[in-house]
Amino acid sequence: MAKLKLTKNEQKKQKDSLKMFQRYLPTLMLKKQQLQAEIRTVDIRVTELRNIKERTEESFKKWIGIFGEEGVFTPSILRITKLKAGEGNIAGVSIPVFEGAEFETEVYDLIEKPLWLDMAVDNMKKALSLDLEMQCLEEQQRRLRKELQTTSQRVNLFEKIKIPEAKANIKKIGVYLGDQQTAAVVRGKISKRGMERAQ
Repeated sequence: MAKLKLTKNEQKKQKDSLKMFQRYLPTLMLKKQQLQAEIRTVDIRVTELRNIKERTEESFKKWIGIFGEEGVFTPSILRITKLKAGEGNIAGVSIPVFEGAEFETEVYDLIEKPLWLDMAVDNMKKALSLDLEMQCLEEQQRRLRKELQTTSQRVNLFEKIKIPEAKANIKKIGVYLGDQQTAAVVRGKISKRGMERAQ
């Protein structure tokens, strides 16, 4: 850290810095609160999706034996053709927003394939959509938590270091300048008395 200059210019510079820190601190605190609220909202949505996914997996357990039927449910029967995702912005953080997915189902003969195949394909679409939305939400969480960490560090820097440091510097410079002014007045009076005696 540079040595503090005990001058009026430095005092003005420190006062300007203090004003700037005090002006930006409430904005940073608000951003921190927004990020915390948004993280809670995303956490709630992730919990909801996990519960839905668990229920979906429970319903799949009824079908799991049927999926094992040879040549009926092949990996090529369902594939994702398009992932629809947009970009959102929360408190200055760019986040991915899941908007859906398009699927393509392999054409199959309704007479040859069992009746349950249509329902199984629909359930697989739901499960894949849930997984894709979860991935998107997890990325949102990661970005929001990273920004929250950075913002929290800045709030702490301003609150605990920069503002107290600027106040201490202003006080130190003020005391020094006051002492200098008092010394100058004393020197002036001594000089005046000396001149009066000399006359």
